[in-house]
Amino acid sequence: MKKLFIVSLVLFLIAGFAFAGGGGQQASGGQQAAPQATAQPSTISVGGSTSVTPLMELFQEEYAKLHPNVTITVSGTGSGDGITGSASGMYDIGMSSRELRPAELGTGIEPTVIAIDGIALIINNSSPIRNLSIQQIRDIYTGAITRWEQLGAAANGKTGGIALISREPGSGTRGAFQEILNFTDANLAANAVILDGTGAIRSAVAGNPDAIGYISAGSVNDSVRALSVDGAALTEANLRNGSYTIARPFILIIRRAVAPTPATRAFLDWTLGPQAQAIVGTSWLSVN
Repeated sequence: MKKLFIVSLVLFLIAGFAFAGGGGQQASGGQQAAPQATAQPSTISVGGSTSVTPLMELFQEEYAKLHPNVTITVSGTGSGDGITGSASGMYDIGMSSRELRPAELGTGIEPTVIAIDGIALIINNSSPIRNLSIQQIRDIYTGAITRWEQLGAAANGKTGGIALISREPGSGTRGAFQEILNFTDANLAANAVILDGTGAIRSAVAGNPDAIGYISAGSVNDSVRALSVDGAALTEANLRNGSYTIARPFILIIRRAVAPTPATRAFLDWTLGPQAQAIVGTSWLSVN
């Protein structure tokens, strides 16, 4: 009887310890238990690149399911604003779609690359053009080529003036595009129409059969066609192997001198984790 009592007591204690420690265990099947909502309500302000904004909005939607007490506000205002806004504290997190310059890094900011994005050269769906070389693209954007027939065989019979469309100064997409193509603001063709934001460029090209523009690869839809560059289509495989060469990083930025809030740090860490990087992989190139 005494032995039975001792055995029962041991089993009771084991069960109690197992119950108390159950919260730290993984769910069945080896999967991580669902994250818990942040205890205190928090707001994270994010602003900057209009090219990064669509990805950030996907992050925002998914993160709200996991952490309903965390509110993420997203403002697409351009990479330049994201860089200066993060340095000044206007934003908890800035967004940039181009590499940061040494002078910008000297303002006390810390960049984190969360994705790689191809820059798509887009034309109207009715255009017969399918491929351009890097040199031809440079010549178009610097004004050396102003008519489609000047492209020779690449024009595929298309004639007439080129309706050239570019982004506004301060745009991360414009900065990256010009850096990769090796020309500056001073070299941009005088007849280029300057538009603000990815959506405006896409709409203008979709509505003009003679237009050419450039936008984030993740923002290409059925209203326009993305060109191949030097024979390489804009695909994940070609971005990874380097054959599609017009590509740039998506960067999140915080201030180095001021520690981010726990909610901000947790979100930044999450953007590099498997859930967020799976979202990146739907339209962009993941980094993890």
